Amino acid sequence: MKKQNCWEVKKCGREPGGIKADEFGVCPAAEEEKADGIHDGENGGRCCWVVAGTLCKGANAQGSYVEKFSGDCQKCDFYSMVKREEEPNFKIGLSIIKEMRQRK
Repeated sequence: MKKQNCWEVKKCGREPGGIKADEFGVCPAAEEEKADGIHDGENGGRCCWVVAGTLCKGANAQGSYVEKFSGDCQKCDFYSMVKREEEPNFKIGLSIIKEMRQRK
């Protein structure tokens, strides 16, 4: 079974071609190519908590990983779902960021 990305679970419509992409823009998580394949996701779709400027709260972009994670992301049902699905191989935020930086 294919693992779901954040936009598929949250049904935000902010993925490329999504129903709200023209009106509100595409979410950075859906475009973050350096995160492609992490937790078997498409772009940043299964590690959105490390992608700066995601649009989880509507039109206002959220901040950096540190700003987001200590607040909303840690409590997010999608984050909890990915963590549960990926155990024992769940990658913590800093290891994901390091992996993304090493990719070209």
